[in-house]
Order: sequence, then structure tokens, then C-alpha cells
Amino acid sequence: MSWVVFALLSTFFLGCYNLAVKGAVQDNAVSLVLFFANVFSALVWIALMAAAQFGSTSPFIPEVLRAHAITPTQHLQIAAKALLVATIWILIFCGVRKLPVSIASPIQSTNPLWMLLGAVIVLGERLSAFQWLGILLTLVAFVSLSLVGAREGVDFLRNRAVWVLLCGVMLAAPSGLYDKWLLAEAGLSPATLQAWFSIYLALLFLPLAIGWKLRLWPRREFTWRWSILLVSVFLLASDFFFFQALRLPDGLLSVVASVKRGEVLVAFAGGILLFNEKNVRQKLPVIVILLVGIIITMLG
Repeated sequence: MSWVVFALLSTFFLGCYNLAVKGAVQDNAVSLVLFFANVFSALVWIALMAAAQFGSTSPFIPEVLRAHAITPTQHLQIAAKALLVATIWILIFCGVRKLPVSIASPIQSTNPLWMLLGAVIVLGERLSAFQWLGILLTLVAFVSLSLVGAREGVDFLRNRAVWVLLCGVMLAAPSGLYDKWLLAEAGLSPATLQAWFSIYLALLFLPLAIGWKLRLWPRREFTWRWSILLVSVFLLASDFFFFQALRLPDGLLSVVASVKRGEVLVAFAGGILLFNEKNVRQKLPVIVILLVGIIITMLG
């Protein structure tokens, strides 16, 4: 199967993931949503690891789904990643809960921009004129989106949810660089990283779930929704197809990652159908400009 098919499948499921997150956290307790979603992901990987190790079905588990033994140092490295991502997800989920999907999803898609700017500021990398054009288009689209959002009462400068979401997205930039290091330098396979990462995340969110149960802080009530499980299913599927695309010789990271930004369109369409999003005609051109800017930046 072509890397293009894998990349498009990853894009589709990532867009579905964003919709599932919105459905799961809307007027709901974020800590419990995160806990149950990650427990499900952890159970999936534990079942695969057990089947590969002890079960008679192990010959039917492909290599891409096999988690290998790792050293204590590698466990610590994955635990550090889990701690970083737990922080990111808390920020993002809290932001998404308060914002329309058609605003939250485009903000999340700007992650490559912050990663690139971080490389310029921290690592002293130099960008091409084409990349600066992409950044300019992205910023123009971002400002335009803030103007459209103001019509829905979402003031980008004063809305706390926007800043919480932005902090989560900006933290995701070093997380992506750390992922690359773990896969390329630390000797971890994608399945091994995903498996232990999911397990550690579930453990990290356990104290939050207990704290919610004991009412250790002012809390929002929790409502069980099947979209909570879909958060895990869609994210697992998106990551799986993403790694499959990267495994193929023609699956270049910059190109595959650019294709994945199309998840904004999936989430945008889903937001219209499922959440009755407003100002659709005004938002669509802005989202298209945002996508073009991000793709130009990544391919420049």
C-alpha cells in the first residue's frame, strides 16, 4: 500500500480524534476523560504485549505491533515523555472544552509553526524565503481566525481557553522533537514507544482520577460518553497509519506531516455536522489559507 494512502488514513483518523475529544470533554470532567481514554489505550497495548509473549496467537501479531524489551534508562526516557504529554493534553483538553471545534482545531494545527520557530530561536537554524512566506500566511490566517472568533464571543487576547490551548500546542513542539530523538537515537521502535507511553500515561492520570473522586479540588461532574473510548481508538489508528507511512521509502516526514494537517478540514466538516458550528463561510477561507501556510512552511 502506498504511503499516500497511509498518510490520508492517518489524517482522517486524526480529524476524527479531534471531534471525539470535543464530544468527550464538552461540559465534562477533563481529568476523568483523560484517565479512561488512556486506560483503554494501555489495555489495548497490554493485551498485544501479553499475546505476543504468552499467547498462541502471537505468530499472527505483526512486527509493527510488537513491543520489545527495554532498559531501565529507556523506561525513564518514555516516562519523561509521558509526563510532558500529560501536561500537554491537560492544557489542550481544557482549551478544547471551551472553544468551538472550528476554532480549536486550526489552533492545534499550528504546531509545526511553533516547532520551526523554536528551531530558529534555540538552535539558530535559518529559514528559506519560502518558509518565511509560509509563516507569514499562517500568522495572517491566525489573526483572521481571531477576528471571526470575536463574532462568536471568542476574544483571542482575553479568552483564557485560547491561551491554555496555545500553551499546550507550543509545548507539543519540543514533544515532537523528543519523539524523533527517542525513535532515532534511543533505539526504540514505534510500537515499543507507543505501548509503554500509553501505560505510563494511564498511571500518571490515576492520581488525578483519585483526586477527582475524593473531591480534593473544585470539580466538574463526570458523564460517561462513548466518545471517550473513541478518543483512544482514533488516536491509536492515526498514530499506527502515520508510522506505517514513515516506514516506506517514499514516506518523507515533512511531506507526511504536511498531509496530516488536512485533519483540520475533517474536524471542520465534522464540527458543522455534529456541533452546529457558526460562521462557516467566514472560517473556511481562513482555514484554507492556514493550511497552505503550514504546508509551505514545512516543505520550504
